[in-house]
Amino acid sequence: MKKVFTKEAPEAIGPYSQGIIVNNMFYSSGQIPLTKDMTIVDGGIQEQTHQVMANVKAVLQEAGATLESVVKTTVFIKNMNQFPEINEVYGQYFDTHQPARSCVEVARLPKDVLIEIEVIALVQA
Repeated sequence: MKKVFTKEAPEAIGPYSQGIIVNNMFYSSGQIPLTKDMTIVDGGIQEQTHQVMANVKAVLQEAGATLESVVKTTVFIKNMNQFPEINEVYGQYFDTHQPARSCVEVARLPKDVLIEIEVIALVQA
């Protein structure tokens, strides 16, 4: 196993890593809308979703993967009524390549953010 760390995404806020590579697969920790300077992005669900995706892209790049090599995403949201807005932003990142996805509404997320996304991706050899 290889631990993944990049300064281009927020540091872990607990005893875990940004992600782990096992063989040729990358498993990310959940990314929330924190900037790399550890501040929550201003704005609503769309702005938060864009920041989460920027963080996902950063950890993927460090792992040797891309959005196009993502095989599965899990999206955790605070309010299922915001699903259409989230989907609109998410679709800008996963347009032609559409990995498998789960989306669940949760009672609360770290730092009381509105969204968290984790990914599993194939690492480019």
